[in-house]
Amino acid sequence: MRIIRIFMSEFTNHPQSLYAFTTLLIDIGYQCAHEELGGCQASRDGFSFFTTLTYWGIAFYLLVAAAHTFSYARTGTPLLSRFPRPLQALHALYYSSVTSLPFLVTIVYWGLLYPYGALWFPTVYGGWGNISEHGLNSFFALFEIIVPRTAPQPGIHALWLVVLLALYLALSYVTYATKGFYTYSFLDPAATGNLVAAYVFGIGAATVVIFGIAQGLRWLRCWLTEEKMGWRGKFASPRSRPGDVEEVDLGSVSRDESK
Repeated sequence: MRIIRIFMSEFTNHPQSLYAFTTLLIDIGYQCAHEELGGCQASRDGFSFFTTLTYWGIAFYLLVAAAHTFSYARTGTPLLSRFPRPLQALHALYYSSVTSLPFLVTIVYWGLLYPYGALWFPTVYGGWGNISEHGLNSFFALFEIIVPRTAPQPGIHALWLVVLLALYLALSYVTYATKGFYTYSFLDPAATGNLVAAYVFGIGAATVVIFGIAQGLRWLRCWLTEEKMGWRGKFASPRSRPGDVEEVDLGSVSRDESK
């Protein structure tokens, strides 16, 4: 029980994760309680939307980061460094996704999908929910780029992000086939015609550009803080020093000096 209390303390010390999960659970509960919003069916349908999936991704990434912080603070060695290398690589890709895709969600929503023109949302709930999922999502991503000492990621991650988008594109058409609606209007050939392909390729290209900008910000932060200012981090114990685990919160492959 003491370990659970300590972990919950670490979790609540990561307010972004707590806020993200609170937003998602309130959204589900509020929709289920209001049939005029679609009820629980609308909550179930929400898992077909890219916005919802990426927001759950952010929430769980921040929760996992809290677990790694907990293990590092308590033992001097992050849990991540004990993972097999494939899992470390997947965690690094996970990091790249939560620091790139939220910006795409924000840009597409406010640039293409916002339905009220020059007006604001008609309800407080609508305003709060959409600001949380289409605004604060990018704030959380920017925080993860600027504050942790994560190094720039492998360039191949840009390709894998495009692959993830392609998989979501397949999911959106599976949703139409099974539930009878398009998650986003620009994916409907009846509404946009041949522009569907332009939207798809444009969003893929935008993802690569966003990843590149995020990479540049990471490089700039590392150059300013570590090269110019000499802030190379403080480690929890003498055995944890630069090079043993390259990034506490990222999942860069650690060196095992016993080999």
